[in-house]
Amino acid sequence: MNHWSQALRAVDWTGWLGAAFVVLMLGSAVFAPFIAPFDPIEVRLEDRLAAPDAVHWLGTDQAGRDVFSRVIYGARASLTVGIGAVVIGALIGVSAGLFAAYKGGLGDQLVMRIIDGIAAIPLLVWAIAIVGILGVGPVQIGPVALPNEAKIVLLVGVLFSPVFGRVTYAVAQRVVRADFVKARLLQGARHRDIVLGDILPNCLSPIIVQATLLVAIGIVIEASVSFVGLGVQPPSPSWGTMLSDARSAIYSGEWWLPVFPGLAISLTVVGFNLLGDAVRDLFDPRSEARTLVA
Repeated sequence: MNHWSQALRAVDWTGWLGAAFVVLMLGSAVFAPFIAPFDPIEVRLEDRLAAPDAVHWLGTDQAGRDVFSRVIYGARASLTVGIGAVVIGALIGVSAGLFAAYKGGLGDQLVMRIIDGIAAIPLLVWAIAIVGILGVGPVQIGPVALPNEAKIVLLVGVLFSPVFGRVTYAVAQRVVRADFVKARLLQGARHRDIVLGDILPNCLSPIIVQATLLVAIGIVIEASVSFVGLGVQPPSPSWGTMLSDARSAIYSGEWWLPVFPGLAISLTVVGFNLLGDAVRDLFDPRSEARTLVA
């Protein structure tokens, strides 16, 4: 514990700044009903396009809805997509990478070629194309109806899986050839126990780093598909839809409409990137922080 305390103190101030941004946005999303002073979808035409003041801290939009409340609630959609997609992508990609590295042979080649095929097309192109084909309405899968937000989470999660698969495969290949794995096989250990108990723990460091960075990419993808009308549907608040609605305000003088949702996206993405850099330093054997942990 003392080593970890020294390592955390050695983390650069930018890492702590990123962590502060992330905690701020996560707290806003979780406690939105207690923080937001107004209903984010309540229309008040008498208050439309009000500039920031003591009542509406970030002003109001074209329908008189409080921008501050919508920014707070909008964090839920973006973070749900970013974090949910990373969880799904990690489950698929890590499983595929472990299987390919441990199995070897034809199974190895087949899995990695599928991963390469998915990764060949840019994430945002995949997202816009598939959501555009499926439409923005709910999709019925047996007795379960998936809303549009769930479709985006699943889609982005699948698109994230090649990143996790490649990272896991690269590390697991080296671990599989290690002497302690060969010793476990000679001891008669089950394959599942070797993969989950010996190989996977040695792959966690780069996986965690990659997950932190991919959350930021997921937030940008959610904002992008919402901006073009394929993501979160009105009147539900989303940073992307808020920016889309504010396009006309760029020329009419209502500067607060594009500035504050854009600032929320920027701070969140920068926060996760800075946090990812700090986590990478903690797990990098060449860094001062990692030396202190060791």
